[in-house]
Amino acid sequence: MLGHSFRTQSPQESRRGPTPLPAWDQAIVLSNRGPFIQERAADGSIRSRRSSGGVVTALEPLVRACSGTWVACGTQAGGTHASTIGGLDVRCATSRYRLRHVCLSEEEYRGYYYGFANEGLWPLCHAIGVQPVFRASDFLAYRSANTRFATAVADEATCAAPLLLVQDYHFALAPRELRHRLPLSTIVTFWHIPWPSFHVLRVCPWARDLLHGMLASDIAGFQTLHDCAHFLNSAELILGAQINRESGTITYRGQQTHVREYPVGIEWNSDVVRATPPASVCRDRVRRELALSPDVMLGVGIDRLDYTKGINEKLLAVERTLERRPELRGRFAFVQVAEPSRECLPEYRSAREQIVATARRVNERFGGGANQPILLCESHHAPADVYRLYRAADFCHVGSLRDGMNLVAKEFVCARDDEHGVLLLSEHTGAAQQLREALLINPWSVESSADAIWEALTMPEAEQVNRMRTLRRTVAGSDASWWARHMLADASAVRHTAVQADRLAPAVRISA
Repeated sequence: MLGHSFRTQSPQESRRGPTPLPAWDQAIVLSNRGPFIQERAADGSIRSRRSSGGVVTALEPLVRACSGTWVACGTQAGGTHASTIGGLDVRCATSRYRLRHVCLSEEEYRGYYYGFANEGLWPLCHAIGVQPVFRASDFLAYRSANTRFATAVADEATCAAPLLLVQDYHFALAPRELRHRLPLSTIVTFWHIPWPSFHVLRVCPWARDLLHGMLASDIAGFQTLHDCAHFLNSAELILGAQINRESGTITYRGQQTHVREYPVGIEWNSDVVRATPPASVCRDRVRRELALSPDVMLGVGIDRLDYTKGINEKLLAVERTLERRPELRGRFAFVQVAEPSRECLPEYRSAREQIVATARRVNERFGGGANQPILLCESHHAPADVYRLYRAADFCHVGSLRDGMNLVAKEFVCARDDEHGVLLLSEHTGAAQQLREALLINPWSVESSADAIWEALTMPEAEQVNRMRTLRRTVAGSDASWWARHMLADASAVRHTAVQADRLAPAVRISA
């Protein structure tokens, strides 16, 4: 039974004792990305590296603690998604949880992931001016992939009523498929990116299908109350579902779905954090590695190279800062990590070209020799490297044009156990609703972002400490296990109600 206490508790919680988790015979997580990616090295060998991204960051502590099963898309070395062993899945085990890979062909993956999910739903949900592309063939691939993944989840079930945790926009149709295959299960679907308003969602030719799929869930979770409100409105206006806004429930075709806000967190005091050297050591090491003077002030940005992250806008703000503050020339550098992402899509290639051109122009204007004000790093950075940058920096700039949450902001706060450093945070992120002591910025305004950079560089030490202490209390108090605990507690309440109503019997093991 799953009854582990798995979070690092805050001092307040440790005094009042742990809250036990609900008991489940089995928990199965479904996400597109798994915890590891296999890549072929230059010497031809196959190596595994940890996945990046907010979904994996949030989920792994939960799966480890539950000794659960993680179902994810399998990738072969070299980038192909086709199985070379003729089966639906590739299985591998870790000491902490079970991982199952579902393998799709290149064509299937292109339609499901690059097509409908990332040329269609991603721009639709972020709504920042990039036109979504909807192709019937992509939606067919998306529907087929959702069915394939749901089949794999059902195959992994070892009891009649498991807890199923469906993650993100890749699997809007999966809850309905899972309800057919595992009718006694408790299904929690969490949507990590923004949920669009009704007026935006109805642009999608398959909006009804998406809602129909999601409403097979017992709980539909979102990052913010705004997302919850948009989902309730969409279900009412597009499907004609019965809405109770006081209780946050939707009734549709006999199924009740609870709509809840669960702001996702990070793992507090993780192994990576504990292994990272002190801030003073990180500052010296990072400046040496980047060939910067010891007294150079340093800003950092950590992002996937995505048009929603506002990377170009950040670089324009750095340029404006240097124009207005000539005394910073040669005394300030901004390191922007931009991990390559979805490079086969034209909007991502265009975003990269713009970012590279802006960085080159700013460096030509304000750099001299080896001294460049913008250091653009287009590569994957391991967590240990990222946390060294966090601790070395005078400020971290999170400039997303729109973001469901953004865990970089929380990682930076977690890293700063020295209680120094300033967080510049876009007001268009979910994180901005929690992290009010950050310097909140409108990333579309180059002028106000430049003002915030200067304020960060000149902020008195006492103010930095006061802000960071409050931020750290907030992030520690709503970490990844806090997020999971709230979902599991609500799922347990839903299950208890169903048992009381004779919808299902207490979990019974399925014979092997």
